Amino acid sequence: MTGIYFSGTGNTKHCTEKLLHLLDETAQAFPMETTEAVKALSQHDFVVLAYPVQYSNAPVFVREFINSHAALWRNKKVFCVATMGLFSGDGAGCSARLLKKYGAEVVGGLHIVMPDSICDVKLLKRSVEKNRKIIKAADKKIEKCTEKIRLGKYPKNGLHFYDRMAGLFCQRLWFGGKTKDYTDQIKISDACTGCGKCIRLCPMGNLALKDGRAVVGNRCTMCYRCISTCPAQAITLLGDRVVEQCRYDRYLNK
Repeated sequence: MTGIYFSGTGNTKHCTEKLLHLLDETAQAFPMETTEAVKALSQHDFVVLAYPVQYSNAPVFVREFINSHAALWRNKKVFCVATMGLFSGDGAGCSARLLKKYGAEVVGGLHIVMPDSICDVKLLKRSVEKNRKIIKAADKKIEKCTEKIRLGKYPKNGLHFYDRMAGLFCQRLWFGGKTKDYTDQIKISDACTGCGKCIRLCPMGNLALKDGRAVVGNRCTMCYRCISTCPAQAITLLGDRVVEQCRYDRYLNK
């Protein structure tokens, strides 16, 4: 058993590691952008595949990862985990349908509400205390899920036809264009100090330094890593200013 996850602000990383630890203390989880993830995929027959949902869709980076390693999915058992700020409909189903094309057996799906990770949209913000409660509720859901899995009963969140219709009509039909491909809408303000932190964190290699400032390309997968960690709060995507730098560790009780 292994876990492969894509995580921008830490939510999905936490959920993947907790789920794996409860199922098998020896199992390891790897970030999707690493060579270790591909190696783990080739070596294990049971894979927990986890990612954050974007407008009821899997991030384009996740879809490309699945497509790029099509031959490795055959005969694998895959449990799809989708994290979200509010709602997704068929978040787990988006990758499940693709995986089945390549011969994987999707054994189940799990949807987990976690603290919102969109740093530059005020409407979505919650208090730190509220986010701590959300994490506690998520942990309890993962614990209950693992109890069922040990009994051979896998949850099927997001895998039914009505889930697909909910994801389509509630979000993808209206916002599908935002997740169809990579985006070039990242904005970097004059506040940038050229520290290079965003460049080191970007899973796409989409940022670079030029004349002492960060510059952006056209292959942003909207993970929000750069925005959530920029010391100068100089980077935005959906909004025009950073409201809160959202990171999972911010909500842990000290």
